[in-house]
Amino acid sequence: MENIVIRRLKKEDADEISRIYAAITMKPVNDDFKRVVEEHALRDDEACFVAEQDKKIVGFMISYILTAGFGIAKSAWIATLGVDPNFMGQGIGASLAKEIFKYYKAQGIENVYTSVRWDSTDLLSFFKTLGFNRSNFINLRKIID
Repeated sequence: MENIVIRRLKKEDADEISRIYAAITMKPVNDDFKRVVEEHALRDDEACFVAEQDKKIVGFMISYILTAGFGIAKSAWIATLGVDPNFMGQGIGASLAKEIFKYYKAQGIENVYTSVRWDSTDLLSFFKTLGFNRSNFINLRKIID
């Protein structure tokens, strides 16, 4: 992880984050994704960070605070993350997560959650290395006809 700098997300980072996300998913990113990234960048109370190498964004992690969530105390949720495929496996994602954990600990938030597809074994493995375990939540979905 040579020359990697972790810093707060800025609105102007949305294009680079969209590029990374498209490279990971191998699908074009729609305007809604970019807009959501820009909105998170404008919020001071959330932990959203990017990783830069030589002033080029190589990773990102976006999280938010949930204050009234179905009977749980104020908590944080990791909404999305990504590392440029050319930089994966170098500890960038872990460094971003550690920065988020440090931020929320300073805010007095003890629980950080995320949601991962059951068949995303690489992502599940990544979160397990960070100390994540199953929670008391079950994801539910309704398809609206």
